[in-house]
Amino acid sequence: MKLHRYDRAKILSHDESDEGFLTVRAVVTKPGVYPYQSSDGTIQQELKHPEDIYSDLTIRSCNAKPVTDDHPSEAVGVDNIQALGRGLSHNDASVQNGGIMVSFTITDKSLIDKVLEGDKREISLGFMTDLVSEQGQYEGQNYQFRQTNVEVNHIAIVDQGRVGPEAAIRGDSSAWQVDRKDSKQEGGSTMAKVKIDEQEFEVPSEVKSKVDGLQAKADSYDQLKRDYDTLTANYDAQTTELDNKKTELDEAQKAEPKQDAIDAAVENRIALIDTAREHLPEDFEYKGKSDQDIKVAVIQTQDDKFDAKEKSEEYINARYDATMSFLQDSIQSSVGDNQMKFPGSRGDDINKKREDRMNMKK
Repeated sequence: MKLHRYDRAKILSHDESDEGFLTVRAVVTKPGVYPYQSSDGTIQQELKHPEDIYSDLTIRSCNAKPVTDDHPSEAVGVDNIQALGRGLSHNDASVQNGGIMVSFTITDKSLIDKVLEGDKREISLGFMTDLVSEQGQYEGQNYQFRQTNVEVNHIAIVDQGRVGPEAAIRGDSSAWQVDRKDSKQEGGSTMAKVKIDEQEFEVPSEVKSKVDGLQAKADSYDQLKRDYDTLTANYDAQTTELDNKKTELDEAQKAEPKQDAIDAAVENRIALIDTAREHLPEDFEYKGKSDQDIKVAVIQTQDDKFDAKEKSEEYINARYDATMSFLQDSIQSSVGDNQMKFPGSRGDDINKKREDRMNMKK
């Protein structure tokens, strides 16, 4: 849906012809981000991108367009040109001085007098545009919408220093939206409405322009603040995650078994199997069995009802040590005086293995 929009610029110079006509040359629109007042009274930032403003469509639409005295309440066309037209733009629209420049001639004596007397010295460009919802930044300014397919309808000459029924936002080449229901004419001056704390006040249009300009800056600042808070929160979250990963890495490195401990564990495993082989069946499968499984198997050679379920590691170790002491004593008793013929250091070997295991726990 096409929307009405208006840009404003100042008449800086003009020429009078011998017939009394007034010819003006001015920049009527420029690229940039401009605040516009929407129908609900809020301000929205709209982008005039160079690709859109400098398109052939927009430049050509500035040529041969009616000049009006203020903005009419309707688009200017063949049916109302006689009533609303006060002149016509030339066919020389081009990109100059950072914007679109075009010359036009005012042919209406009343309007010429107003310009010469200084009552009306500003140009307001009326155009139609397709407004596209788009979030972004242009030259450091945030915007929420982008104007596309911009087509000029008329060039209005407006009062100097005030904007009639429109809410001006900026100075030269400023922008605003028509809302005639929010204004009224009294005694030749235009009054506009400003809402403060949910209460509306009638003020001169110049005051409303200033208020709206300040509000637009505040809105822009609020958006920048929200963007900053979001980036800060994301940074803090990533920093926290990085710190957690570092902590996990440190703990993992601390928990990593040292080579000495690994060597000791291997030696104790070998010693345990060597000792157990003397008491377990030859076909006992050691592969896949834990140290505790092997100790339980040894214990069960002397107590076949022993159930290791729900028994702690300390209990099984103590029961295993007691079983091995019993077996050692049995072997020594059975050999009598000839006990030294056995690996007489067997008892010492068992005690050494027990001590090694206790050292590992430390």
